[in-house]
Amino acid sequence: MPQLPSLRLLLSSASYQTSPLKFSSFSNLFRPRSSPSFRRRTIFTSSASYPNRHRDKPSSRPLNLSRRKGSSSMDDIEDNGSIGFNKRRAEGKDKSDLPKKTLKLKDAKLNPVNTICYLQVLGTGMDTQDTSPSVLLFFDKQRFIFNAGEGLQRFCTEHKIKLSKIDHIFLSRVCSETAGGLPGLLLTLAGIGEEGMSVNVWGPSDLNYLVTAMRSFIPGASMVNTKTFEMSESTEPEIVVENEVVKISVILLQPDPVVGQNTKNDNHLLSKAGDISAIYVCELPEIKGKFYPEKAIALGLKPGPKYRQLQLGQSVKSDRKNIMVHPSDVMDPSIPGPIVLVVDCPTVYHLGEIAYTESLQSFYGGISKTVNCIIHLSPLSVVNTDEYQFWMTRFVGAQHIVAGHQPKNVEIPILKSSAKIAAWLNYLCPQFFPSPGIWSLQKQEGSYSKASNEDPSSEPCKTISAENLLKFWLRPSSQFGLDRSGVPSLASTSDVIKELFSEIPDIESVAKQISKFWDLEKDKEEDMVEEPWLSEEDDVLPSCLEDISREEMEIVLLGTGSSQPSKYRNVSAVFINLFSKGSLLFDCGEGTLGQLKRRFGLEGADKAIRGLRFIWISHIHADHHTGLARILALRRDLLKDEPHAPIVVIGPRQLKRYLDAYQRLENLDMLFLDCQNTEDSTNDGQKDVDSNLFTRGSPMRSYWKRLNGGIANEIASSIMNDLEKTLKEAGLESLVSFPVVHCPQSYGVALKASNRVNCDGKVIPGWKIVYSGDTRPCPQLVKASRGATVLIHEATFEDGMGHEAIAKNHSTTKEAIEVGDLAGVYRIILTHFSQRYPKIPVFDETHMHKTSIAFDLMSVNLADLPMLPKVLPFLKLLFKDEMIAVDDESEDVVLADAGRL
Repeated sequence: MPQLPSLRLLLSSASYQTSPLKFSSFSNLFRPRSSPSFRRRTIFTSSASYPNRHRDKPSSRPLNLSRRKGSSSMDDIEDNGSIGFNKRRAEGKDKSDLPKKTLKLKDAKLNPVNTICYLQVLGTGMDTQDTSPSVLLFFDKQRFIFNAGEGLQRFCTEHKIKLSKIDHIFLSRVCSETAGGLPGLLLTLAGIGEEGMSVNVWGPSDLNYLVTAMRSFIPGASMVNTKTFEMSESTEPEIVVENEVVKISVILLQPDPVVGQNTKNDNHLLSKAGDISAIYVCELPEIKGKFYPEKAIALGLKPGPKYRQLQLGQSVKSDRKNIMVHPSDVMDPSIPGPIVLVVDCPTVYHLGEIAYTESLQSFYGGISKTVNCIIHLSPLSVVNTDEYQFWMTRFVGAQHIVAGHQPKNVEIPILKSSAKIAAWLNYLCPQFFPSPGIWSLQKQEGSYSKASNEDPSSEPCKTISAENLLKFWLRPSSQFGLDRSGVPSLASTSDVIKELFSEIPDIESVAKQISKFWDLEKDKEEDMVEEPWLSEEDDVLPSCLEDISREEMEIVLLGTGSSQPSKYRNVSAVFINLFSKGSLLFDCGEGTLGQLKRRFGLEGADKAIRGLRFIWISHIHADHHTGLARILALRRDLLKDEPHAPIVVIGPRQLKRYLDAYQRLENLDMLFLDCQNTEDSTNDGQKDVDSNLFTRGSPMRSYWKRLNGGIANEIASSIMNDLEKTLKEAGLESLVSFPVVHCPQSYGVALKASNRVNCDGKVIPGWKIVYSGDTRPCPQLVKASRGATVLIHEATFEDGMGHEAIAKNHSTTKEAIEVGDLAGVYRIILTHFSQRYPKIPVFDETHMHKTSIAFDLMSVNLADLPMLPKVLPFLKLLFKDEMIAVDDESEDVVLADAGRL
């Protein structure tokens, strides 16, 4: 086997280290030290009681924990000499988390003559068909984006589209499909620079419902520039933006109410919030023709103000001749400004409105105004109707680009960076990194492409299918028209693996070494590579894994990054696959549905959504729940024709505020249950814990203070009964939520499976998994994790960033591992890494004896748990260059998302 580079990447001389969790008993975990050098304070001690600690390579912008206006003081950081946390942040009172009172809008100087302008299809959702594509209208000094579905941020990061340059966002409809990425986008813009940035958001009046919902977790300052438009009787499009380079107008559509009234069984036909859609008309100003002074002089004009009047289109009287001089006498003809339409006709019940609206009459026939390009966001089921095709023919000479979900686009991943990493990991260890669902489509020999290549002669209107990053140039006129130069090509998996072999020649032998772990027929005495961190105790198989079936349970890490999506890691989501017994979700950050489709394929993801038993959300931060509405809306649509019960969503009470407000926009077909209702009642007494940290009525309980307007006890009791039944049907014994230290109403969860009986009649205890959510190490987490089969623990920061972890109430890698060690956990999976670690986090090999690092789409079957830590050393081979770079480069990394952690 080839030599692998060392994993010991932490600076051995670093003087800052969080104190280890090594205690003789759990009750001593938060007991203050008796040493006189530490001042006794509370159950935690302040970081001020830490000695002055520095890293060998301190950041040029170290976290300042001294008292200053708008930030936490050192007295707010509590610690007992072992574990610290930010008290004000846990209480929701940390002023550094508060938004700026006003967020600035960009003010750009515009020049219509020298402006570069094009339309570009941003292919969000094209490969996964989970959300609407976006359209970028680009000017050199301004940017307009139409629709902001889930994954837009991650897409822009992948393709180097700067979010800070966006001036306006227009929504063609207001629903999870078109606006799912808006909350995260607003938060990211608000965190850019010292002053933050804002953007104008436009949409139909239904946008007010979405804004109300988002206010439950997004500061109001981030949404002060949201603007809506109402249905009106006017026959002219409503102008919403008009400046030197573009005029943007809107025409609103709503489904035919008569059709809806005549339909008894389809609730989707009835007019309701979210049904209003929009057509956006973008008109560029004409460019005046060239002015010829010599012609003006020949007609008797003197140089002066009359030259300017002529250039403005006004006729003037000659100074030397008794004639009128007209602009056409001294100027070339003006070049008409291009006109483009962005059209969203979501259902056939909007066709009557779009076909007969008088607001479009001036654009038909190319007589009054000529439309050059139309981007159709309408679904194919609508575009392919005879009525819609006939309507398209009325725009003479227009280029029609159909951006509804095209089956052929499924074959080309829009996130190539993460797709390449997934392919490499799959080659190295297919057991933990199964083939992405998209690969099964590529093996069908282009069946999708063939199905989509219809005979154009059969269509009354010729169209082209939108492709990711397809451009249509509007200016300069020399480049006018389609531009496919940026459209990505299909890369086969074999090409990706060839690239892997060229970069890492030893990869084949490494993959063979890994495969031996699953070779059941190999001699157990065969000489294998010894891993120094694996002890005999770690290899002892828990009784719950005895005779375990591969159809028992699988953990799928859909998102393993923190704060905001990146090229390689999406935000938090853990999918628990119970196979024939259904599935569960722990947290549901933006893009979770897209990740499900990348892992299981389009049909497999739909099956997984249908089988969801319940969804559990840890806290209200956007990176943990903004994908929830999209998941719930798809489940509603998939099951609309089948008898089914609403799904139970378990979460902190603030989440209910968001869901209640959002459901005024679209029905999510769900029931809400407060995490508080799923806490273990035996926790009240804290019998085996000396600390009173989480006892009801204690001062610390204010971190999870009870809010007014909760669910009535009888309703909660009914939902609890339903949940208990659901758990039993899924083969689960219990689900217990417990409070953790992060922000107000933050929770972790413990899931316990029911006992089973093997073929010999022996009773096998059920497995147990614990998910920490976001937290500092705390007694409730250790207690809940006792004897767990798997602990999925956040590890946002590396070990040398203890002060940052305390200030943000997160955990370091070592702290997370020590929680698992203290609780006697069999296996630990680390996740929720800061995006400063793009591919792989920094960790110390000496602590990894029972631990693994999570990657997006990683799938851990219970039957494979014994091999989990054995594989980790081999994974470093894929990322050795990145790991070395992280260790060697300057650590003055400035994260735009630092305040959102």
